[in-house]
Amino acid sequence: MKAVVCSEFGPPENLTIEELPDPVPGPGEVVVDIRAAAITFPDTLIIENRYQFRGQPPFVVGGEVGGKIAAVGPEVDGLTVGDDVVGGRVTGGFAERALLSASEVRKLPAGLGYAEATGYGYAYGTGHYALKYRGNLKPGETLLVLGAAGGVGLAALELGKVMGARVIAAASSEEKLALCRERGADETINYAEEDLKNRAKELTDGKGVDVVYDAVGGDYAEAALRATNWRGRFLVIGFTAGIPRMPLNLTLLKGCDIVGVFWGASRMREPEIFETTRVETEALAAAGKIKPYISQRYPLEEIPQALRDMMDRKVIGKMVMEPGA
Repeated sequence: MKAVVCSEFGPPENLTIEELPDPVPGPGEVVVDIRAAAITFPDTLIIENRYQFRGQPPFVVGGEVGGKIAAVGPEVDGLTVGDDVVGGRVTGGFAERALLSASEVRKLPAGLGYAEATGYGYAYGTGHYALKYRGNLKPGETLLVLGAAGGVGLAALELGKVMGARVIAAASSEEKLALCRERGADETINYAEEDLKNRAKELTDGKGVDVVYDAVGGDYAEAALRATNWRGRFLVIGFTAGIPRMPLNLTLLKGCDIVGVFWGASRMREPEIFETTRVETEALAAAGKIKPYISQRYPLEEIPQALRDMMDRKVIGKMVMEPGA
């Protein structure tokens, strides 16, 4: 099988496309014929050894996959050859086949195709966990989403609307903001050209926003924190623009909270909440209330370029790898 291999930590240009032996399942394992794999920002961190979870070179890059079960090992219950499934781990996804523990896969959720289902938890699970359990977002409140045109940002935008919030989408170009409006944003801010804090204040009649969903960080984080209302909640999601230094005196002056969001860790630390989030977000997809926006589909051979596009923040919506694209 073909696979994208990281033989040493470094930029995506160092990745290689290699021919590897087809995997054979052992006890409790299955082999999945991959039809799609999510391309996410953590992939760019893992290949440079800058992520919480680490691979050990040489390893196959890529996380969650969707596809059909091609082989089943002994001691596997509830899964058979031909089943449509989604699942995975931190590595192993950018290949034609994946060897996974049966506990790492589940049946493809209703209402989602392979491409839509991969990385669904990464985007919508994070958003649901953040807005409901960490941000306590209420109907009628105002939600500001930074990096709103990316896969994670669009998920937060959609979920915010489902939860009854007024959503302000912030991104770095008019092309990105046009997509946000198409996906339901009530207002938009081009933070490459407008003052983020002042414009957010203008759009809230000077009060400020109730919840900030920050998947960007960098210089935008402080401006967004300054744009919060009294008792606002600033949700720390990610740092595509770098890790910011925040003036904590603002939390005193505004009575606001800076709240960390690590949905992946909640699987181990809060398993009941993790499972509730999965069930509720998949139910929303089945009902047609939310749907991932797939902007680009890359063949396996173009994964290095896809990761470079991700690192250079050229991405709109969700990117996926499809071996036959």
